[in-house]
Amino acid sequence: MGDKVIVEQHGAVLRIVLNQPEAMNAIGPEMASRFAGIAADAAADAAVRCVVVTGAGPHFMAGGDIRYFSELLALPAAERDAKLGALVSDVGRAVTSLRTMAKPVIGAVRGAAAGFGFSLMCACDVVIASDTVNCKLAYGQLGASPDGGGSYTLPRLLGVRRAMELALLDERIDAPRALELGLVSRVVADAELDAAALALAARLAAQPTAALGRTKQLFYGSFEKDLAGQIDAELQAFLAAAGSHDFSEAVTAFLGRRKPEFRGS
Repeated sequence: MGDKVIVEQHGAVLRIVLNQPEAMNAIGPEMASRFAGIAADAAADAAVRCVVVTGAGPHFMAGGDIRYFSELLALPAAERDAKLGALVSDVGRAVTSLRTMAKPVIGAVRGAAAGFGFSLMCACDVVIASDTVNCKLAYGQLGASPDGGGSYTLPRLLGVRRAMELALLDERIDAPRALELGLVSRVVADAELDAAALALAARLAAQPTAALGRTKQLFYGSFEKDLAGQIDAELQAFLAAAGSHDFSEAVTAFLGRRKPEFRGS
C-alpha cells in the first residue's frame, strides 16, 4: 500500500506529499491521522522554515474517501459518528497546524482539488496552481457540509456572498477563474509546478521566517480584532522582532551594505 503521506526534506523546506494517487489522493483515516501528526511536527520544528503541501500524481486531492464512507453506512450510528468524528477532527488538526504555524505554507495544486482538498488549498498561505487545476467544494453533491476549515477560510478569502455562491452552486472552477477569484496566487504550466513551488519555498525559507510568521499571525488575527486591538498586536509583534537575531542582522547588514544572512530567529 505504501505510506499515505510522504515527507521530503529540501534544506529548510519540508515538502508534504499526499500519496494515494490511484484514488486521486482521497483522504481516509490513515492519511488524515498521519497528515495531522506531520503538520504538528512541522509547526514545532525550528529547522523547518517553509512547508510545501502537494499531492502525488496528476491531482491534489479529491476530498474524502467515498469507499470509506460507504463502509460506515452499515455501522450503528454511534460507531459511525465516532469514526467520522475522528476523521474530521484529524483533518481539522492538520489545517489548524498549517494555518497557525509561524512559518509560510505553500500549496502546490494540480488537477482536482475538491472537498477537503479545496479546504486544504484555501488554508495555505500561498497557492501555486498548475494550469490543470479544476476545483470545487463538492460537499453538496455528497449531501454534506464543509470541513477542514473551509467554512472559515473561504469567506475570508472571497467574502461571504461569493463564498456562499461557490458553496451552494458547487460549480467547477478552472485555473484562470481560480486566479481571478483569488483562490490561488499564481498559475504555472503543469510541468513547472513542482520546481516553481520548491523555488518559492527556498526563497521564503531564506527570509527572516520568524518575522514572516508574525506577519502571517497578524494578518489572520486581524479578522478577530478591532483597529485598536490590531494596532496593539502589531506593537507587540514589532517589539518581539526588535529583540531577534534577524532584526539585528538586517539593520547591521543594511548599514554595512551587504546581504543579510537570516536564520529565522
